[in-house]
Amino acid sequence: MALVTLGINHRTAPVELRERIAFTPERMSEAFAELRAASGASEAAILSTCNRTELYLAGDDDCAPMVLRWLSGFHDLEAGELEQAIYVHRDADAVRHMMRVAAGLDSMVLGEPQILGQLKDAYALSRDNGASGSFLSRLFEQTFSVAKRVRTQTAIGENPVSVAYAAVSMAHHIFADMSRNKALLIGAGKTIELVARHLADAGVRDFLVANRTLERAQSVAAAYGGKGILLNEIPDYLHDVDIIISSTASPLPILGKGAVERALKKRKHRPYFMVDIAVPRDIEPEVSSLADVYLYTVDDLRQVIEENIRSREGAAREAENLITAGVQDFLNQLRALDAVSTLKQFRQRAETLRDVETEKALRSLRNGGDPETVLRSLARGLTNKLLHEPSVQVRKATTEGRTEVTEWLRELHQLDALEADEPATPEKI
Repeated sequence: MALVTLGINHRTAPVELRERIAFTPERMSEAFAELRAASGASEAAILSTCNRTELYLAGDDDCAPMVLRWLSGFHDLEAGELEQAIYVHRDADAVRHMMRVAAGLDSMVLGEPQILGQLKDAYALSRDNGASGSFLSRLFEQTFSVAKRVRTQTAIGENPVSVAYAAVSMAHHIFADMSRNKALLIGAGKTIELVARHLADAGVRDFLVANRTLERAQSVAAAYGGKGILLNEIPDYLHDVDIIISSTASPLPILGKGAVERALKKRKHRPYFMVDIAVPRDIEPEVSSLADVYLYTVDDLRQVIEENIRSREGAAREAENLITAGVQDFLNQLRALDAVSTLKQFRQRAETLRDVETEKALRSLRNGGDPETVLRSLARGLTNKLLHEPSVQVRKATTEGRTEVTEWLRELHQLDALEADEPATPEKI
């Protein structure tokens, strides 16, 4: 079965393109149905995060061209807009890529742990939509196992430098003493929880968490002594905060230029520090043109992150070795499964020949045939039937110069060992 991975990430596409190709939760079921129909793939999975969108497909043929056309159409893009940013991995390379993604080796933040959870969510979503069969299930499980070994056997995850950490680090460039600043966090997912923790460690004590559901916002805020509010309440509090970090799954911007302009009039030139981690973006890009606003996107965090990954280069090399072993192990599993299937067919054919010859012998016995003659005829007939087609194919292969087939036959039936075990005779001496 062919495996194809097709996608874009933070290295191949800017945030402006990544947000246009991101899959929203509301359209996932529709996407799965259309993707499998358009590609002809028997199994599929979709990973969509702020830094990457990837499609994992298993089928009988290379479906990459068809998937590219579908992906462009689904997101109302011209195929040419994607072609320069898209990457395609096949078979063993696709297996390696998925394992590197799961281990955090392909992330903007080397070794970051969140991607593994996101990949597990993608697998669960594929199963929920009936799109994951035995092949992808086996691949995902092997990938998770390898990622776990990377985490436990290398230092790749020590002192993790996440996007959330990088965002808080950048805030120090604007505010020297963050204990005096108030933060507004938009969203209430795992990334925002991590942001809240890093802000608290940096000294921030005054928190607001805005979310679509008030209960979830209050739950995240309460852990740090903050307050939860609804998204539509943001304009009421906007003028009173200094740090705004947003990470939601909203397909449309949550914070617009007009709302920020109105809040700035009340702030008397006190600066805003904003980081929009979301893809698609939560904060309108035009906000960055306003005076006293420092707006950064997830792509702007790259420099902060790169300064913190050099210490992990040795661990990354160890992780790559573990992944190489993991890829080989998975390919060996596939070969073993293929051998099992082939052996099953071989046995079924032999049993069919056996049954035919056995029935012929039983008829002869019922008709009064001599038992010894019938048995000898059964043995001779079964031997001829079992050996006929292999003998024809070996002769054909030898004539074509494929002498390795003869060598495989000798190895398969241990013919060299049998000859060595035969007692010497005068003719052989």
